[in-house]
Amino acid sequence: MQISLAQQVALVTGGSSGIGAASARALAAAGAAVVVHYNAQAEPAQALAAEIKAAGGRAIALGGDVSKEADVERLFEQTLETFGYLDILLANSGIQQDAPAVDMTLEQWNAVIGVNLTGQFLCARSALRIFKRQGIREGVSRAAGKIIHMSSVHQVIPWAGHVNYATSKGGLDMLMRSLAQEVSHHKIRINGIAPGAIRTAINRDVTEGEAEQALLKLIPYGRVGEAEEVANAVVWLASDMSDYVVGSTLFIDGGMSLYPEFRGNG
Repeated sequence: MQISLAQQVALVTGGSSGIGAASARALAAAGAAVVVHYNAQAEPAQALAAEIKAAGGRAIALGGDVSKEADVERLFEQTLETFGYLDILLANSGIQQDAPAVDMTLEQWNAVIGVNLTGQFLCARSALRIFKRQGIREGVSRAAGKIIHMSSVHQVIPWAGHVNYATSKGGLDMLMRSLAQEVSHHKIRINGIAPGAIRTAINRDVTEGEAEQALLKLIPYGRVGEAEEVANAVVWLASDMSDYVVGSTLFIDGGMSLYPEFRGNG
């Protein structure tokens, strides 16, 4: 069954590379107009928007720092100015600044929490205000709006040496569920996706060669995931096919969150 997001508008934060870029392409292929958000580097986002338009879709690249309230508000205002509506938010922006806890600086802690958690709150808040004002767009979607929070298996798996990142993702899980509880009666659907090891340019050093073989010991299914596999789930969660899915996290991890190290200890 083919999913159609025709007449809908999707905003993808962190949309210029990796999972965000794959999701922007998939949303556009399903018929949505797409805002490809970027933080510092405009060129990849602009190239992706041009690619989508060349394929017959609608897209624009917009910049901003999601950890800054003014930038977020401007991003959503520009989205409405360009396309008139917003139906889907994929809150995907995320960063890592790794260090052992005893060596981690306050700047490293604040930077990761600011983007990964505060940034997702700010984006969700702006989207919720739009969704409540718009209401249900009859004939377009059964929901008044959809938010998909991009999390990580590390919302449940502790990660030594990455305490800021794991904490941001654990907090993001509760953010998503609390928001879903708060606004679902407005017919706004909020869900999360928790990827495991996904092959992208930014993590090539751990998903290729000898490093990949070590990584596979943590993945029961025996392979690294692809960004397009996460993007497929994004499209499904954004569509009416998942209209009864509210406040849930979909783990796309090949079983990594099953703690495979314990397979022989039952």
